[in-house]
Amino acid sequence: MSATKFVDALEDAKAADERDPDNAKVLLRLARIYTALGRPREAVDIFNRISPAPATGDRAQAQAMLQHIESAQQQLKEGTSGSMVLHAIEQAERGLGARVDTPRKWKIMRGEAYLKLGNENALGDAANVAMGLLRANNQDPEALVLRGRALYGQGEIEKAIQHFRSAISCDPDYKEAVKYMRLVQKLDRTKEEGNTLFKSARYGPAVDKYTEALAIDPANKGTNAKILQNRAICNTKLKLYDAAIADCDRAISLDPTYIKAQKTRAKALGESGDWEEAIKALKKIAEEHPEEPNIAKEVRNAELELKKSKRKDYYKILGVEKDASDSEIKKAYRKLAIQTHPDKNPDDPKAEERFKDVGEAYETLSDTEKREAYDRGDDLMEPGMGMGGGFGGGGMGGIDPEVLAQMFGGGMRGGGGGFGGGGGGPQFSFGGGGRGGGGFPF
Repeated sequence: MSATKFVDALEDAKAADERDPDNAKVLLRLARIYTALGRPREAVDIFNRISPAPATGDRAQAQAMLQHIESAQQQLKEGTSGSMVLHAIEQAERGLGARVDTPRKWKIMRGEAYLKLGNENALGDAANVAMGLLRANNQDPEALVLRGRALYGQGEIEKAIQHFRSAISCDPDYKEAVKYMRLVQKLDRTKEEGNTLFKSARYGPAVDKYTEALAIDPANKGTNAKILQNRAICNTKLKLYDAAIADCDRAISLDPTYIKAQKTRAKALGESGDWEEAIKALKKIAEEHPEEPNIAKEVRNAELELKKSKRKDYYKILGVEKDASDSEIKKAYRKLAIQTHPDKNPDDPKAEERFKDVGEAYETLSDTEKREAYDRGDDLMEPGMGMGGGFGGGGMGGIDPEVLAQMFGGGMRGGGGGFGGGGGGPQFSFGGGGRGGGGFPF
C-alpha cells in the first residue's frame, strides 16, 4: 500500500484474511484497499465484519464513495441532469488511492453523463471516454455502444450503426446494442422519409413525418435539433410562421450553438412581417459569429425588406401571394377593379384612392420588368427610380386594354377628362345611373 501497488496489496490482504478471518487489522487493511481501488461496496461489507467497529473516518470514506456512485447510477436511470452525475463521480474519485485509475464502470457512467448533456462538446467528451476504453480493449461491447451513441448524437448515423453491430458481434446477447441499433435505424429512416417529402415540395406530409421522427428518441438533442430545423423550414414554406419560430426556439434550446436554426428563425420572423426583429436576430448572429458566411449580406437584405415593407404592398392590395402567377394577378385585378370603382361606391370618399391603388398595383405586377424591379426593391435602393408611374397622375392610361375590354365590354367609353384627372383616359359606367349609362351588367 505504501508503494501504491494496491492490486498486489489486495491479493496479499485477501490471502491474510483467508488465514485469519477475524483479524481486525487484516480486515481494516483489506477494507482500505477496496476503497482505494474504487470498490466501496466491498469495502463497506468488510467494515461490517470488523469487531469492535473501527474509527469512523475510514468507514465514512467508503460509505461516502458508495453513496456518490449509487447517486450517479440513480441519476442516470431516472434523472435528466448529466452534470449531477459528473459531480457525483468526481466526488467519488476523491477517495481513490494515488495513481489508481478510475474504475471502468465509472468511466462508462461518465460517458453516459456526457451523452445526457448532449451538446457538441459533451458528445466529444463521451467519444473520448469510449475511445480510451477501446484502446484498452477493442472488443468491449459497452465501450462500442458508448462510442456509437456519441456518433449518433453527432449525426454520424452509419458509423454509429457500425459500432452497434460490432458490439453485437462481441456479445450477441448484449441487449443495449440491439436496442440502440434498432432505434437509430428507425429514426434515420423516418427522418430520411421526411427529407424526401421536403425535396419534392410536399411540405405538409414532410411536417407530419418530421413530427413522427421527433417522437422516436426525445433524448437525442443533436438529431432532434436538426429535425426541428427541417420542420421549421417546411412550416415557413407553408407560411405557418408561428409554428416555424416555435420549432426554431426548440432547436436552439436543444443546441444553443445551432446557427442554422437561428437564421431560419430570423427568416420566419421577417416573412411573418416582423423585419425589425429579424434584423435584430441577424445582427446578433453577425456580432457573435462574424465568420458566418454571407451573414453581412443577409443583414443588408433584411434591412432592404424592412424598407420594402413600409411602401405600398401591391401584393396585399390585390390580395395575392408574392409568388402569384400572371393569371392570378389578372383575376384578382378584375374582381377588385369592379368592387372598388368609384361609380360602384358613390358614397365612399376613399373609393377613388383605393381604385387607383388597385390599378397601380396591377400596372406594376402585370409587367414582368416592373414586377422584378419592384420585388428587388430597386426604387428603394436607387432613390428617384419610381415604380408604377402610369398611375401617379395620368389617369387610367396604364391599364391593360385587353383586361378592360373583358371587364366592361361596351360600357367603356373614351372622352375628355378621364377618371383620375388624365385627359383621354377610359371611363366606366355601372348600371343605368352611372357616368354614362349602359354600363357593365352585374
